[in-house]
Amino acid sequence: MNVLVAMSGGVDSTLAAALLLEEGHRVSGCTLVLVEPLAGAGAPEAAGAAAAQLGIPHEVRDLRGQFEQLVVRPFADGYLAGRTPNPCALCNARVKFGALLERALAGGADALATGHYVRVMPGPGAAPRLLRGADRAKDQSYFLAGVSREAFARVRFPLGDLTKAEVRRLARERGLAAAERAESQEICFVPGDDSGAFVAARAPAGTVAPGPVLDETGRTIGTHRGLAHYTVGQRRGLGFAAGRPLYVLRLEPATNALVVGPDAALWGRGLLAAGVNWLVDPPAGAFRAAVRIRSRHEAAPATVEPAGDGAWRVGFDEPQRAITPGQVAAFYDGDTVLGAGTIQ
Repeated sequence: MNVLVAMSGGVDSTLAAALLLEEGHRVSGCTLVLVEPLAGAGAPEAAGAAAAQLGIPHEVRDLRGQFEQLVVRPFADGYLAGRTPNPCALCNARVKFGALLERALAGGADALATGHYVRVMPGPGAAPRLLRGADRAKDQSYFLAGVSREAFARVRFPLGDLTKAEVRRLARERGLAAAERAESQEICFVPGDDSGAFVAARAPAGTVAPGPVLDETGRTIGTHRGLAHYTVGQRRGLGFAAGRPLYVLRLEPATNALVVGPDAALWGRGLLAAGVNWLVDPPAGAFRAAVRIRSRHEAAPATVEPAGDGAWRVGFDEPQRAITPGQVAAFYDGDTVLGAGTIQ
């Protein structure tokens, strides 16, 4: 096949390209420019060097316009509305496996490949199924749960059955310069990983403004810096001393209030998910699933049932901590991803 590999210059995408070459495919590399380069980022240069070492063609594609419209603006707008969006999930669904996949296929590629730690396998009627990666510590299925079902028929994930340690070892055995390259854990377009400062700098004047901090009874106990600087479950950086551990319970944009309370008040039994993207045939009614509410959350047993207008209500068997509006709720049956929606 003609396979286009999305390359960052890191060990994962570089080894993915190498493995596809060894399978006999015609491989080329592509690096996306999504934001104005941050100091020291160097992804196009590093990816170009990795492609040169592999002896494959490499191109740089500028998708800054699409990224701004499809990821950055919804991210900032979500924070201004008191939510905590997941930008990586948006990017995967709308840009990497949306705009880039479309361009790859239009340009003659048979498939798009990445270094994600997930697996795709045939399902009933040969329809593709998205599964967790074999390395549970690196599994990225949560971030891909919003990608369209149709896209998975045209994508390849060569690292899905490998652990991170195995990836490093295989890269070293092949003498790949990317084998020791460090990973980045920050949001690519947010300098210093400070989402609040990023949103505040982009927001209209006066939008991110100080306001009251309320306890559970509605009593004012302090002043916050602007709601964009906070998320549900946060304890550090609240900006005031209360004499006891307090956590953000919810954000109230209508009154510009931040509500805080003890850890015990953070636990809840349910959520409402909207905009569900199904990776299996949509269920006709209620069903059982393990539901994941953030990337580092262990999926918890729950009953999921229709709530009308395309929304689904999740009722957990046991309370879960810090259910956060704007984050993804992903539904699993074992290793199989059933679908995902946005927590309301």
